[in-house]
Amino acid sequence: MSVGRVLVYGGKGALGAACVSHFKSKNYWVGSIDLSENDLADLCIVVPRDATWTDQEQVVLTKIGDALQGEKLDAVICVAGGWAGGNAKKDLAKNADLMWRQSVWTSAISATVASHHLKEGGVLALTGAKPALEGTPGMIGYGMAKAAVHQLTRSLAGKDSGLPNGALVVSILPVTLDTPMNRKWMPKADFTTWTPLTEVAELFFKWTKGEERPKSGALLQLITKDSVTQLVEA
Repeated sequence: MSVGRVLVYGGKGALGAACVSHFKSKNYWVGSIDLSENDLADLCIVVPRDATWTDQEQVVLTKIGDALQGEKLDAVICVAGGWAGGNAKKDLAKNADLMWRQSVWTSAISATVASHHLKEGGVLALTGAKPALEGTPGMIGYGMAKAAVHQLTRSLAGKDSGLPNGALVVSILPVTLDTPMNRKWMPKADFTTWTPLTEVAELFFKWTKGEERPKSGALLQLITKDSVTQLVEA
């Protein structure tokens, strides 16, 4: 028997896969939502890439409802996303559209899933970005999308947001995550300032168990220095 149930949106990406693996190792039932399957998950929901926002939401809601059969989730963790650079002169609409799909659509769908299937006192974790607390002139589309996730987090933590009683809503705001792709593109960077994926997964696990919880609505910067990560509320 599993000790609980969590859903990871972006479960095939580097951080998402780390979260799926971590919760599975703790004997949780884990569902993954992504554009492709994570074979380690108990449930894989593959979102049709070219479907509209509303159609993607309907696919996810229908499949998670069928799988849970009235059971509740302990946590909904959205670590879907991506990155694109560019200022106002180069492909702004194209990049902003991509970032919106990857970060805002996924976060909003996660919120809707949580409103229907999260248990009272459960966790909804989203993924913002520390740079988006300020202007991002070299990556405007990215900054816009992540700022929207920050706003969504604050809204969901408020009264009458539609989430279950006592739910914790929080956004992590990483600087640089220690992923294989980041190491590939930035091989000479100082890796002691990068946040390990297992540390992020462990944070989500602790909050799911009710340990060391921040206040709801918090935007938590992940500041790693000398391979030690601190949470600093924005």
